[in-house]
Amino acid sequence: MFVLLAFLSLLVELGLGYPDRLVRAIGHPVVWIGHLISFLDRHLNRATHSDIQRRISGVVALVVLVGVPATIALILSLLLSPLPFGIILVGIVGSSLLAQRSLASHVKAVADALDQGGLAAGRRAVSMIVGRDPDQLDEAAVCRAAIESLSENFSDGIVAPAFWLGVGGLVGGVAYKAANTADSMIGHRTPRHEAFGWAAARFDDLVNLPASRLTGLLLVTAAVLVPGADPANAWRTVRRDAGKHRSPNAGWPEAAMAGALGLALAGPRVYGGVLVDDRTMGNGRREATAEDIRRALKLFWTADLIMVAGFGLIAAVVALA
Repeated sequence: MFVLLAFLSLLVELGLGYPDRLVRAIGHPVVWIGHLISFLDRHLNRATHSDIQRRISGVVALVVLVGVPATIALILSLLLSPLPFGIILVGIVGSSLLAQRSLASHVKAVADALDQGGLAAGRRAVSMIVGRDPDQLDEAAVCRAAIESLSENFSDGIVAPAFWLGVGGLVGGVAYKAANTADSMIGHRTPRHEAFGWAAARFDDLVNLPASRLTGLLLVTAAVLVPGADPANAWRTVRRDAGKHRSPNAGWPEAAMAGALGLALAGPRVYGGVLVDDRTMGNGRREATAEDIRRALKLFWTADLIMVAGFGLIAAVVALA
């Protein structure tokens, strides 16, 4: 049943996305989770506390911010599931945890901005999806940033929530989304959050382990079907470079994408004025272009549809068993 839920959620989000009218009317689950994280950060993360106290407070905050949304998800599941077509209703709720359409739209906007408005427009567009300093980016760096964001967010914005929906139902999907949102908000190595956000960052690393590997395999498989992509080089690059990334997870999709497209992604980047000396994924071109962004989107969509079909096949097999 949970695999069917993941399949239905993917189909609903693929067809409808999360309508802007709904965002204006009631907001979005990630925004609601973000409000809870901000509340806990304000009230539990005190500058007067020692690092040990802040770490303990961070663990408490993580339990609350995962437990509260998961409990609400459980109640929703129990209320909706017994209704006629209840699994579809739960799937509609689950679709709000996924970002297939919005991710592709934001990444495509970078390529369009570069083509239509040049570097300044490309910098503005890419600043919507990455945290690095856009003014430090030349055109090739803007393109690499968009492709890297597509790769990483394919994993933690689509594959991971779908995976946890399939494993734990709506509760699993919501719990994952809460943990991932916490990492994005407080899981940074800054004076304020290095201790308080430690638990959120480590937990997010853990829950993303299976999905990041699956994302890498999906991209390698998709490269077989996308003209001009190189599946053999994608696999070699994953095996050689994925483990060198500073993140235990981001290297898998980035290395697969880099190898498939013949690019060199990641490497040294500037975040908030601080140089992050990351390892390079792939040994191809650094001079990425807007056309490479579009090639990456073709690879993404192919991998995404392979995943959707896989969930559908598993759900059908389970139903017939």
